[in-house]
Amino acid sequence: MFFLLWVLAAGQVWGQAGRPEGKQAAPAKPTLEEAAKGVAAPVDPKTFQIGPEDVLLVRVWREPDLSGPLAVRPDGKITIPLAGEIQAGGLTPEQLTQSIAEALSKFINRPEVLVQIQAVHSKRFLVSGEVGRPGTYPLVTPIAVMEALVQAGGLREFANKKKIIIIRGTLRLKFNYADVIKGKNLSQNVLVEHGDHIVVP
Repeated sequence: MFFLLWVLAAGQVWGQAGRPEGKQAAPAKPTLEEAAKGVAAPVDPKTFQIGPEDVLLVRVWREPDLSGPLAVRPDGKITIPLAGEIQAGGLTPEQLTQSIAEALSKFINRPEVLVQIQAVHSKRFLVSGEVGRPGTYPLVTPIAVMEALVQAGGLREFANKKKIIIIRGTLRLKFNYADVIKGKNLSQNVLVEHGDHIVVP
């Protein structure tokens, strides 16, 4: 009797520990978005415009030979197997996704395509002078001058907070960090544009 009870109890434990059950539902197929989480730059796929040298991650569901990272060429184009050359420059990731899907639909029935930006190289700004980490930074999302300075490690101890300059082509925009930090003259905290050079004396 004791042996029978022991066998029944052991069977219950074994069943709870992960015994395969025929009625269990198969795991749901992850979406392309779920499969690609954690690999993309934090850009808005509806508004970010792709440019030369940006690195894209193209995924075509169940088509590994058509998937992978691609760098946008200087002419703004990429090459996809089967689809051939496709214009990427000037398009958003969502628009490019549609273009690739349309091109592949001639060879694949209802292709599921996802385009993400893996690295931004087409849009950059430079911060130099008395900051913690001077250098060139990718302009991934819209940021203002104050945030750009934070990205560059903030101002050093002897930085001239009142005479920061943003060089934008032929323009010279003044930025008074001391005022902005106090909530004054906030209009000077403009959005950074591609090619801006922020100089902290």
